[in-house]
Amino acid sequence: MPKYPEDKIRLSIVIPVLNEGTNLKILLKMLEAIVDAPHEILVVYDIPGDNSIPVVKSLQKSYKRLKLIHNRLGRGVIYAIKSGVNIAVGDYVLIIAADDIGPVLIINDMMSLMDNGCDLVNATRYAYGGKNIGGIFISRMLSIIANKMFHTLSGLALTDPTLGVKMFRRDMFNQIELDSKPIGWAVSFEFAIKAQLAGWKLGEVPVISLNRIYGGKSSFKAGKWVREYLKWFFWGMKKLYLSNKSKRVMVKIPEKIKS
Repeated sequence: MPKYPEDKIRLSIVIPVLNEGTNLKILLKMLEAIVDAPHEILVVYDIPGDNSIPVVKSLQKSYKRLKLIHNRLGRGVIYAIKSGVNIAVGDYVLIIAADDIGPVLIINDMMSLMDNGCDLVNATRYAYGGKNIGGIFISRMLSIIANKMFHTLSGLALTDPTLGVKMFRRDMFNQIELDSKPIGWAVSFEFAIKAQLAGWKLGEVPVISLNRIYGGKSSFKAGKWVREYLKWFFWGMKKLYLSNKSKRVMVKIPEKIKS
């Protein structure tokens, strides 16, 4: 495992937000308490009136390296991610949502896989003891069915490609052209497919996802979401079927899930 200077930022945590003030109060405290490596937190917002902004500002005096980033590339998660990565300075970048505290508990395990050679590490709710709890029922059911079908039929190594919790090497991000529409977290699905097609070394860590347990309104809209995800579902099926890229994936199971 490589050694780093103690003051070097190793991880940039990018959090796209849309009125997630309530959830951020909990998430930011958990990140500061749990993440071992030197890190920065980049909260990326689209609109000036977002209720996340005053929450972050109120915590910046006590939280080192907590930054507010105004996404000016266009509204939506895909542009928020690109805005965050453009500012990030860490060797690794982690993308997480503000409304799910589960992924915070596996960040150190994800970094362990990155240190052992992975280029992209994905959290998974559907393998190795992972679970999906909370959120909108229809959204949860569609996610379970779609991810299991895609993993089985396409040959994608990752078992939960639509999940937005992904850690990757910052200097490799621009090797992949991401052009999904800014609908939900479709960019996460696209990213997973294109990473395997590009020959990246992939890893997975199971997560117990606790979605939106502190309230707030979800942006889920079935019609638009289904259309965009289906586009990448069929595109990925075709491309992965014709690809001879490795289907291997490194896995690390946290001790709490093992027990």
